[in-house]
Amino acid sequence: MPINPKHIKDLSASLVVFLVALPLCMGIALASGAPPAAGILTGIIGGIVVGSLAGSPLQVSGPAAGLAVIVFEIIRDHGFSALGPILILAGLLQLIAGALKAGRWFRAISPAVIHGMLAGIGLLIVLQQFHVMLDSKPKGSGLANLKAMWPAITQDIFPLDGSTAERAFLLALLVIAIMALWQRFRPEKLKLIPGALLGITVATTIAQIFHFHLNYVQVPTNLLDVVHLPGMDTIHSIDSSILGSALAVAFIASAETLLSAGAVDKMQSIAKTNYDKELMAQGVGNMLCGVVGAIPMTGVIVRSSANVQAGATSRLSAILHGVWILAIIVLFPGLLRMVPICTLAGVLVFTGFNLIKVKDMRHLASYGRIPLLIYAATLITIVTTDLLTGVLVGVTLSVLKLLYKTTHLQVYTEPYSSTEGHIDLHLKGSATFIRIPLIAAILESIPEGSTVHVRTENLYYIDHSCLDLMHDWIKTGPSKNLRIVMESDILERKYREFATT
Repeated sequence: MPINPKHIKDLSASLVVFLVALPLCMGIALASGAPPAAGILTGIIGGIVVGSLAGSPLQVSGPAAGLAVIVFEIIRDHGFSALGPILILAGLLQLIAGALKAGRWFRAISPAVIHGMLAGIGLLIVLQQFHVMLDSKPKGSGLANLKAMWPAITQDIFPLDGSTAERAFLLALLVIAIMALWQRFRPEKLKLIPGALLGITVATTIAQIFHFHLNYVQVPTNLLDVVHLPGMDTIHSIDSSILGSALAVAFIASAETLLSAGAVDKMQSIAKTNYDKELMAQGVGNMLCGVVGAIPMTGVIVRSSANVQAGATSRLSAILHGVWILAIIVLFPGLLRMVPICTLAGVLVFTGFNLIKVKDMRHLASYGRIPLLIYAATLITIVTTDLLTGVLVGVTLSVLKLLYKTTHLQVYTEPYSSTEGHIDLHLKGSATFIRIPLIAAILESIPEGSTVHVRTENLYYIDHSCLDLMHDWIKTGPSKNLRIVMESDILERKYREFATT
């Protein structure tokens, strides 16, 4: 029986995605305050289970940097044991949302909020993982990590004395340098080799040759030792804060997944996304992660783009990448234990910086100051408080902007050409009942005996109450010796429409 050439492409693509995913699975777990094995378990579920069910066949799911911050906060505030019930609830919410055909609505979030959220997450990861690069532990919040940076630099790095922190920091910087140089100068023939894997391999080799006394990745010999089923006491302790955390995880994971799926659709024409099916698959995956004690997952653009670029043609590639992750932790756990944790921190710092994109700020600025303000407010709030508060601030500002746009109206008069006694009456924007006092004041200020040219070409909407006001003014115009010239028939057409409904 001949081998299908498409399967060969999927096989080679799966190996590329596996090499990209493995260090990120461990690194993101550490950034989340969880053991590396929890991230590996998420990668396995994301590949084998979600890959089989996904509505976006070429998208690859697994641990995501976008969720690391909120998971870190959950573990800090509630303990690792609370993560399981939270993920079960979050996955259930995603499953219900997909069943209710809500998948596309998650894509309606303002780009300013999304970009601000990702930039805030990126900055928090950099602040947090800076301390891990020194072979130390991060602090409890973004501001605490920021305040501790300068003392760490002056005490752990300088003066140079060959300390453990300095060795760890140099290895992490080496990983970052290799990733940056590889991204910029890698040969075309070797473009599918991930820079993260290359950097970790070089740094790990150096650490092993010189026998550096550092903190290394700890993974169990038996995969079943990774599994931690949620206990009944944890389930009984579910309260409003747990429910709020579940809602936040579901919202952010869904938004990131569906935005990633949209990006994957733009990169290829082989398969298009069924957003509701993808949301349901993510729900199943996160529920399973909660059951076995893993960290949450999303569809991830870094792994997905690597999958597409490597020539994947079907969901088989994503499924196989999960199989390879399972194989390495079962067959070669000793290889993972050779990796210094500081090298994974280097990968995450590089990833965090890549989430803070200047081109996103320039793009938002091209639409005016308001989108940039929403972006900055979201970013700053995330760093100074927490992820959920930052997103809520961004969404609230976006809604206020929408309300302003839908109710903003400019009403003013100006001389009509150079003809004496002739004036232009401009109405621009949306005329709703809350603008009646403004409209009435302008109409009453028009001198008697004027010829008024009513300009409505930039009037996007007018409601019944404002239309009645304008219609009454037009009818009573002759009694005030006003001659009214309609430069557009929009008012008359709208009045007829309202009259017949």
